[in-house]
Formats: sequence, structure tokens, C-alpha cells
Amino acid sequence: MQETYLGKAINFASPAGEPALLAPDSVQWRIYKNQIALGIGGIAAVLLEFAEPRIRSGVWDHSTYKADPIGRSRRTGTVALLACYGPASLAKQVIAGVTRMHARVTGETPAGEAYKALDPVLLDWVAATAAYGFLTAYDRFVAPLPQADQDRFLRDSEAVGSQFGARRTPQSVDDFMAMLEELEPRFEPHPILFEFLDIIESGTAAPSIPRFLHRAVARAAVSLLPPRVRARLELGSHYDLRLTDRLALKLAGRMADRKFDPASPPAQACTRLGLPADFLYRPQAEQQRLLAGISQAA
Repeated sequence: MQETYLGKAINFASPAGEPALLAPDSVQWRIYKNQIALGIGGIAAVLLEFAEPRIRSGVWDHSTYKADPIGRSRRTGTVALLACYGPASLAKQVIAGVTRMHARVTGETPAGEAYKALDPVLLDWVAATAAYGFLTAYDRFVAPLPQADQDRFLRDSEAVGSQFGARRTPQSVDDFMAMLEELEPRFEPHPILFEFLDIIESGTAAPSIPRFLHRAVARAAVSLLPPRVRARLELGSHYDLRLTDRLALKLAGRMADRKFDPASPPAQACTRLGLPADFLYRPQAEQQRLLAGISQAA
């Protein structure tokens, strides 16, 4: 059964030859194929978003997160994969639908502060946290990334962030930290943060996976937060990353980076562009030769 989102059929394999918003040799294509990095990084991004009262209220009051947090997270993941690997025309249509939906999200925080989902500052922060989360999770729990690759990842994120309405995309890790420092005085602890982490630790998302691994993923996500932010959010010793957590997740991350699934979005995207389905699992030098061959043929 083909997956749909906002009424659009999601197909990563066609139309043949249509490029994505990001190129196959981007750092994003390398990182987004890894489910461990996406899982840990996505949770860290949500924590950084929920630290901001306006975003927290907007998500909690106007989405299905309270009633169906796992389904909501999976739908968000589908959009992230589509933005990276999907045909650009379909990605833009779906993102436009998300934006129209967000245009209706307005309200007040419990403290009486007005918010709207399309506030440029909030859009910038949401896009930045997603990029930071995925990038840092891959670097910490899958494979270390050179600084040049990290900065390139953040720069290239503008191609996706701008589609969602973000106007300020971090151009480097230092630039992201500068954005964080600007918003940090607004960050505050809140029961919703702990409720969200309880859901992650419970293992509801994937009951077949041992619960200790779900707890490890939650701790790993917290470990990606800058120490002063973690302290400000009062995420205490319960969320300390254990040595066994780190070893288990690094092993899982490396295995995920080698696990080729021909039915996965990245494999289908490679096929759509005339590349071998396992293109992203081949040595980078071979990837460059394959890309050069396609470019010459065109």
C-alpha cells in the first residue's frame, strides 16, 4: 500500500530523473539513510523546540502529539525523508500543504504570550534544530564528521529550510550556537518535556525493540543538548548517558549505516536518478565516479 501525506501519494522512485531538493553527494543523503541518527537527532530537535514556550504551546495545543505522539513523529519523519530524497516537485507540494496547515496555528501560551506558527523566528529555530539534531547524532553515534562536512550540511539545509519559510539558516555549527544563545533566555523547564521523554522511554514506538534501547535513545538525545541548556531545562541525572548506552547505540548506528534496504526511500531515490540502488553504501570515490558518468551522459 502506497503511503500518502496530506492527500499526496508519496513515491520516491518516480518520475525518473527528477532531482531532489538536495544532491546525491550532499552530506544529507549520507546522514538521512541512518535511522539511528534520525531517531536520536529528531528527539533532540523536539527538546530544543519545546524549550521555547511558543513552539511548545503551538505543537501541544494544535497537533495530534498528545493523542498520537508516535504517529505524529512518523509523519514528521516522512516529510523529512521526502524533503531530502523525494522528487523536488512532490516535496514542494507536500511542504506547501504543511505550511498552509501551519498558517491556522495561532494562540497564546499559558503565560498569555501570543504566538503563530509562521512567525519567522520560530520557523528559523525549528529548521535549525532539526539540522543540528540529525547532524550531531550522526557525528556522535555513527561516524565522526569533519568540520567541513558539518558546516556544509548546515549550509545545504537552506534548500529545505527555505521551503518551510525559514529565512535564517545556520551556515556553520558556530552560527547555530549563536542562534541558540539568542533564544536561550526564553528556554524553560516544563512538564511537557518530561512527558515527551517518558513516551520515548516507554518503547511504544517499537515494542519489538528492548526497552533499555529506548531509554538509551532518550538519554542520547538529551546528551546532544549543550550542557547549559540541559541544566536550564532541568533534565537531571536520570537522563545521563551510560557507557552501555553509548556502546549499544554506536554499534546500532554503525550497523544501520551498512544495512541496505532496496525498498527504502534513499534506495528508491537513487534508482530514480539512474544510480545503483546501493549507491549510498558504496565508497565515496566510487560514488563520485558514478555521478560523473551520469553528468557526462546527460
